[in-house]
Amino acid sequence: MAGKARAALAAFLCAAALAAPAPAAAGDHDEAVAAARNGNARALTKLLDGGLDPNTVDASGNTLLMLAAREGQADIADILLRRQPRLDYRNRNGDSALMLAALQGNDKLVDLLLAKGAKVDNDGWTALHYAAFEGRLAILERLLAAGADVNALTPNQSDALMLAARNGHAGVVRRLLQTPIALDRRNDQNKDAGQWARANGNTEIAALIENARAERERQKR
Repeated sequence: MAGKARAALAAFLCAAALAAPAPAAAGDHDEAVAAARNGNARALTKLLDGGLDPNTVDASGNTLLMLAAREGQADIADILLRRQPRLDYRNRNGDSALMLAALQGNDKLVDLLLAKGAKVDNDGWTALHYAAFEGRLAILERLLAAGADVNALTPNQSDALMLAARNGHAGVVRRLLQTPIALDRRNDQNKDAGQWARANGNTEIAALIENARAERERQKR
């Protein structure tokens, strides 16, 4: 009986090994990473057709999809998205493909990833935070339409409004003031959005926020 059990286990392990994707050779790995970064669709397709794992990562933990999103390689992203990659995988810095696309202002990549169901919210920094920080108004609009949480906080307790106010992005600030974002929150420097704007020389933005706070107070009465 024990012999039969060992034989069954050995057969199972053999089948599992055959079913598992073979690890990429060093040359294939490096070529795939370069193809994703540089937009070499033909080379990447050949590697994937040859059995390369679409979730291959570089030395920093970036998947091929994340590299394509960061570098604005829409054709590469499209190829990878047909291979069912790990859409919401996060690298060592906690960034996902959607977050990197938002950070770099790659509108088309943001649209592709959202269309495939990429998560807009997660713990820590989010794509909305990056869009606000960089002043990417069009991308911010896409993320809001996808249901991004405007009150999500970064590790230093900053929200999207604080980040946009700090960096002087008036258009993004105006848009966020149209949402139910909190106006009395303070970050780990004990500053609210208006105070952070003023501390960084963005006095007009500080005034926008202070006026919006006063208007909300009037509406409560």
